[in-house]
Amino acid sequence: MRAMVLERAREPLRLVDLPAPEPGPGQVAIEVSACAVCRTDLHIVDGELTRPKLPLVPGHQIAGRVARASERFEPGQRVGVPWLGWTDGTCRYCRSGRENLCDEAGFTGYDIDGGYAEHVVADERFCFPLPDAYDDVQVAPLLCAGLIGYRTLRFAGDAERLGIYGFGAAASIVAQVAIHQGRRVFAFTRAGDEEARRFALDTGAEWAGDSLGPPPEELDAALIFAPVGALVPAALRAVAKGGTVVCGGIHMTDIPTMPYELLWGERVVRSVANLTRADAEEFLKLAPRIPVRAQVETFRLEQANEALDRLRGGSLRGSAVLLV
Repeated sequence: MRAMVLERAREPLRLVDLPAPEPGPGQVAIEVSACAVCRTDLHIVDGELTRPKLPLVPGHQIAGRVARASERFEPGQRVGVPWLGWTDGTCRYCRSGRENLCDEAGFTGYDIDGGYAEHVVADERFCFPLPDAYDDVQVAPLLCAGLIGYRTLRFAGDAERLGIYGFGAAASIVAQVAIHQGRRVFAFTRAGDEEARRFALDTGAEWAGDSLGPPPEELDAALIFAPVGALVPAALRAVAKGGTVVCGGIHMTDIPTMPYELLWGERVVRSVANLTRADAEEFLKLAPRIPVRAQVETFRLEQANEALDRLRGGSLRGSAVLLV
């Protein structure tokens, strides 16, 4: 099979021919149709997440079809594979409904070979039937950008005035969910990035402006998807007393020193780590009812490095999806 492989951090992926993986007990073999490119993939390739298995096939927003029958799935059934690829099921986190925090967890496209390839095997417990309302290209970004965005939004509670920092794939999806829920969305983009500002307004935000500047009114909560630590104090300045700032990324640059008065007033800063199967089941039922639509730009499998470069340079609007 053809696959794009990371051999060393901070080097381009290489297109290689590999034997198709064989499923073990409890696994399912999948023919990959599409795999969306995630900022987490970029953090892995750029060496910011430092413990990937190497060599590695990245990719964890996988849409495909079951190649052979397994205990849960029939041949030809459409399934999705997300970031969370395995947990031990026995630790205190797993037993308390917090499998996303499992210390022994394995992650697709990091610990386990992922979807930048024609075939993948995955633990069938962590695969999901895909909604018929979406084709493979449209559904792939929902499997991380959508799921992490949805989990991040949940931690904002019932906030009505919602700020979203970093208007990329996750933000564009979660904004649609928030508006469907009756919230008001304020988008924060890099100063001078008129294209991103317009993208946010077209997605339904009622205001879009400079990430480091003030919004037109106080916010009840802020979601940060850009991996920029300086946005944390900026978001704290923007939220009202009692407000929450939720950091939705797996990696962020250091948060700068800030005065305690930014946090005072019972403001809360918290992170989101990974996702649970319950998140996936809930969101994949909700998304078609809204309906959530991801803006996508497609690339061939062998163009994975180009897609990553576009994401790194900030010139993507929405999600890059590899056609496999």
